[in-house]
Amino acid sequence: MGPRVQLPPEIQLAQRLAGNEQVTRDRAVRKLRKYIVARTQRAEGGFTHDELLKVWKGLFYCMWMQDKPLLQEELGRTISQLIHAFQTTEAQHLFLQTFWQTMNREWMGIDRLRLDKFYMLMRLVLHESLKALKTRGWDERQTEQLLELLMTEILHPDSQAPNGVKSHFIEIFLEELTKVGARELTADQNLRFIGPFCMVAARTQDSLVLHNITRGVFEAIVEQAPLAIEELMNELEEEEEEERDGDTPSREPPEGSVSGAEPDLGKEQAGDDEEEEEEDSAGTILQFDYEAVANRLFEMASRQDTPPQNRKRLYKVIRKLQALSEGLFPEDDIPEKAYRNPRGGRRVRMKKRLFESQLQNKIGRAAEEASCPDPSPASGRRRRSAGADPAVPREQPGGCGRRGAPRRRRRPWAGARAKAADGQAPKTKRKRTLEGQK
Repeated sequence: MGPRVQLPPEIQLAQRLAGNEQVTRDRAVRKLRKYIVARTQRAEGGFTHDELLKVWKGLFYCMWMQDKPLLQEELGRTISQLIHAFQTTEAQHLFLQTFWQTMNREWMGIDRLRLDKFYMLMRLVLHESLKALKTRGWDERQTEQLLELLMTEILHPDSQAPNGVKSHFIEIFLEELTKVGARELTADQNLRFIGPFCMVAARTQDSLVLHNITRGVFEAIVEQAPLAIEELMNELEEEEEEERDGDTPSREPPEGSVSGAEPDLGKEQAGDDEEEEEEDSAGTILQFDYEAVANRLFEMASRQDTPPQNRKRLYKVIRKLQALSEGLFPEDDIPEKAYRNPRGGRRVRMKKRLFESQLQNKIGRAAEEASCPDPSPASGRRRRSAGADPAVPREQPGGCGRRGAPRRRRRPWAGARAKAADGQAPKTKRKRTLEGQK
């Protein structure tokens, strides 16, 4: 009997990651993290493409075997955070590349009951990849490398990505980018992130990809415009409060006083603060220069090699973005304060002339309503109830500014007119019939 062949560490870890027992799988994940840190710290270390494919196959089936939603989410976070164990950017990108290749290869074999956990895993991996980019200060070169990797493996025509992977990636991209970098990214940086989507939308032959990008990226930017205005107003109010607080003298106690001493935050409380900060950042909105987005999209859509159906669909979005750049927001009532304080950098530049034109339109409508001879101040807005003041006439269907022809008045029957002339109330026909029956 010959000597036993020693398997490479990657294959051994992959076999344990796909084990039947949860204890074995959890222990293998912890060992994998230590192995990644130790191997990527050496200058001559690192992983090859085939080695990481084997590792990801083990991680894929580790997720496959995990039951119960809470445990699935915990395992998904642990797996996605393995990207931070790699010590170099090249190793991190190779780790991400092999992940998306694994998802593309194994996607068609996932049954309906296990789809949700892998949807969640894709979201978590994308989130952690953007966080890794954030720790490096949103470096422009590394941002371009990450975007090129994602487009090549998912949205490129030659990629092997199924429609489910493409659709889910497009749906979650802006959401995860908002969670990670909405408070820091400028309008120019956000334009750099959506630039590849502009190129793919203009060149793709897949109508589903075109629809998903248009709906999930460009129209989502348009729909978030009112929220961006609201966020701008909130920040203006906070700045005014800070200026007022800065004018007041400080009431802090002198150094060395007991009342001014505060206990140091513990690790648990500091972790809670980080979670709260991340939750707060999730509520903010990505800021865009709508004119720059429209110009970039028009540059891609107006090329000769752009398919006609793509050009027609993108021109509709371009018109909406151009309207936003001129100040035409979905909501009519935009505070004038937002126009008096235009923001550069990451803020949208809004123009006051649109506000003045809207004001003129409102004045014109008010003049038309005033010219209508209706004494009721609430005319055209709501009807008065039956118990309202009888001195105020009800609105009639044929009045000024109302639709419909005037209704004919009912004439009272002849007997009623004769009795009314004598001042007596007319008897009803019902009573006379009953008396005749008696």
